[in-house]
Parts: sequence; C-alpha cells; structure tokens
Amino acid sequence: MDLAAAFTNLQQAKTLASVQMAVAAQILQNQRSEGSAAVKLLQTADNSVSQAGDELTAAATGLGAALDTYA
Repeated sequence: MDLAAAFTNLQQAKTLASVQMAVAAQILQNQRSEGSAAVKLLQTADNSVSQAGDELTAAATGLGAALDTYA
C-alpha cells in the first residue's frame, strides 16, 4: 500500500465516521422529541381525566345549578 492509498483510506474512514455520528445525533434528537411528545400526551390525558372528574362531581352534587347571574 502506498502513501496515497493510505491517505485516501484515512479520509474515507473520517468521512464515514462523521456521517455515522451525524446519523446517531439525529436519531437521538428524534427519540428525545418523541419522548417529549409522549410526556405531553400523558399530561394532557391526566388533565382531561381530572377535569372530567371535577365536572362529574359538580354534576352529581348540583354545584353551579343555581348560579345567580343578577348581581
């Protein structure tokens, strides 16, 4: 193997490593985004269940049924 071939192989290896690192970084970013979206979805579902429970309690106890709007 001569010097030119060794230099070419080294450059190819550097380029391949750089591309692999960029792909890995993009994969990690996508996973982070998906994780954040999943957390937001769960939080929204939790808030919806709490709100539905509050509305059910209000309906069952009659809260707000006789609200005086003439003040």
